Amino acid sequence: MTPVPTRPPVPRLSAPVTADGRRVPGPRVRDDMTVEVALSLMAGAGVDHLVLCDGDDQSTGVVTLAVLTGLRDGPAYTDRIRLRDVLVPVG
Repeated sequence: MTPVPTRPPVPRLSAPVTADGRRVPGPRVRDDMTVEVALSLMAGAGVDHLVLCDGDDQSTGVVTLAVLTGLRDGPAYTDRIRLRDVLVPVG
C-alpha cells in the first residue's frame, strides 16, 4: 500500500459581519499595510475590496479600490498612509 500525502487543514477565518448580519467576504489583510501595497495586492488578486484585520486577526473594517484610488490621486496623499487610516468600519 502506498501512503497518500496529506496536507494540514487550512484554518478558515470567519468573514466580518455587518450590522444587518451579512458577511463581508474578501481577502483579509493587516491594517498596517500601506495604500500602495494594498493597491498592488488588489490588482494581483482581481478584487475591489479588502477586509482589514488588527494584530489579533479581528476584523476592523473594509476598504475599497475606489477609496484607495481616490486617496492616491488626491493632493494629501503620501506613501506613508496606512489602511487603518482610511478603513470603513464593519457594522
